[in-house]
Amino acid sequence: MNPELLLGIDAGTGAVKAALYDLAGQLRGSATVPTSSLYQDHERAEQDPEGMLREVQDAIRAALAEARASGDDVAALAIDGQMAGVMFVGDDGEAVGPFDSWLDTRCDPDVARLRPHAEQIVARCGGYPTYSAGPKLLWWQRERPADLKRARAMVMPSAYLAGRLCGLSGAEAYADPTYMHFSCLADTEAGRWSPELAELLGVPDGLLPRVVETTDVVGEVTREAAEATGLRVGTPVAAGCGDTAAGVLGAGVVRAGSALDVAGSASVLATCVSDFRPDVEQRVLFTARCAHPGHFYALGYVLGGGLNLGWFRDVAASDLTTREAGKQGDAAVFAQLDAEAAELPPGAEGVVFAPHMGGRVTPNDPHQRGLWHGLKRSHRRGHLYRALLEGIAFEYGVYLEATRRLHPDLGEVVIRAVGGGARSALWSQIKADVLRAAYRPLERQEGGALGCALLAGQAVDLLDAAEAAERFNELRPGTVPDPASAAHYEPLLGSYPELLEATAALTRALGRHSGGR
Repeated sequence: MNPELLLGIDAGTGAVKAALYDLAGQLRGSATVPTSSLYQDHERAEQDPEGMLREVQDAIRAALAEARASGDDVAALAIDGQMAGVMFVGDDGEAVGPFDSWLDTRCDPDVARLRPHAEQIVARCGGYPTYSAGPKLLWWQRERPADLKRARAMVMPSAYLAGRLCGLSGAEAYADPTYMHFSCLADTEAGRWSPELAELLGVPDGLLPRVVETTDVVGEVTREAAEATGLRVGTPVAAGCGDTAAGVLGAGVVRAGSALDVAGSASVLATCVSDFRPDVEQRVLFTARCAHPGHFYALGYVLGGGLNLGWFRDVAASDLTTREAGKQGDAAVFAQLDAEAAELPPGAEGVVFAPHMGGRVTPNDPHQRGLWHGLKRSHRRGHLYRALLEGIAFEYGVYLEATRRLHPDLGEVVIRAVGGGARSALWSQIKADVLRAAYRPLERQEGGALGCALLAGQAVDLLDAAEAAERFNELRPGTVPDPASAAHYEPLLGSYPELLEATAALTRALGRHSGGR
């Protein structure tokens, strides 16, 4: 037996994707299982851990079937998972309570409790208090103390799922360093827990698990897991990582100066940097560990940035939706919106859009909301839509400028792009012009699943993850900045943060008076 397939599993918020690759990087088979275990209402968002495990098992079995492969063909596997949430396991390694998702905002008072310590937390962790593991742990201490008494270790979803496939006990539970910037509990640069921050948050002794590297083999597939998935008993399981870190690796963003635009439901810009320089003063960026050792990435994102386009389609382009029904659907609708926006000059003739319809993440202001500024009666739908596209590009500009201030030696930045938004030639040009950087959509869109497969391959010495990530990713013909447009955007980008600052207090006041969050 000479197994030569690598299995990567991307356990995301909306779906689980399992994909099998050969050692040349070719996708041999994949399967996606929608998430059915997410329960969400006004502030609560939880997932059933047993449901999460079943979804992973179903995805693996379906991917093997599509690849016409057996478990004997799989050399190793790795799993990524949602970041910023938290869950716990007992002595037996099984879950204690639900997975407290990153979408859950019930820990808002605990975020506020940690804000006076934000500078200390950012300096160590690379990320500030938000709806993430540290504040969520405080919430559990207050609201679910009985569950915490039964807990042996706090884990992240990737470690929980890998642990169940391997039969790890609570004492064998682990964490990998790619989640640490969201923990409020870690020394991210050193890749370990911080005793000082653990004391600050009052973390019970022994609740924080051992720390391992992403490519460490943490165990082997048990007989029970083999029966549920079709995998071979004894298949090595690598530690894996957070889903964003897996996506960064899977896109080939492995060298300083390479960046990734995730133009999906969230709008994410992650720039690979060579060392750890936390954004203590600006608090615009998270500084996180890459999945491949020795590198970090500076991260900023618009919560639901890509969802704004669908919202705009529904409220302002219903005529197009009706007209194009039965033809090309959304693709045709957005192509028409692009055409209307493309007729206008950079800057949308004075209209500026702030894309924070669900609150601003970086820098953190959960009460910020979306707005259009500068409207006149002469403006039309194309102005609003172009301003929407430009607003997300301006956010990216804020992130990239903050990254350059922290890393003045960064040099030329080349942006790789994935997600549905990367198919828009207009939006690609806007981003290239605002950022003054080449914009290169990727041919393949597997992202996290490919990143996990690469980690699995390195774990069993079949390849070097970073080298293979670059080799496996072919870039489409790129978009380069237009000098005239870039010059027009420069002062607009400079004034954009001033607009948000000027409207933030008003937005919060209006929210209080209207009863909105």
